[in-house]
Amino acid sequence: MPTHFHAIVWIDHEQAKMFHVGRTGDDEMVMHPHLPTKHLHHKAGSIGSGHAAPDKEFLTQVMNAVSDASEILIIGPAGAKAELAKFLREQHSKIGDRIVAVEPADHPSDREIVAYAKKHFKIAPPRVAAASGATNG
Repeated sequence: MPTHFHAIVWIDHEQAKMFHVGRTGDDEMVMHPHLPTKHLHHKAGSIGSGHAAPDKEFLTQVMNAVSDASEILIIGPAGAKAELAKFLREQHSKIGDRIVAVEPADHPSDREIVAYAKKHFKIAPPRVAAASGATNG
């Protein structure tokens, strides 16, 4: 049963940043695959796409980090975000069903990632109570 309501994952082939986002605050976790993939270049006529296979252990670690979220937003550059979404939908459908969007994002700062999630999930900033004894005018 999910304990957090919103999670955002920014992922590429070198790392994943996961944030649980809510009205009362945010938490962050960063993970790296055991063997970061290198760009592969193939000569004309060779077989294969030139892309390294997804690191299933890395994807599983990311999945475990957001498995307690009711809604999951996945963002990032290139194909890693789509690989994670496919992995979750095919291998762990109960979690995959909680993906609300997969969207492109370059390399935002942590604050930008959290702000993006709050905007996407329509999380309003907490209200600040007016100081007692304040006077108007």
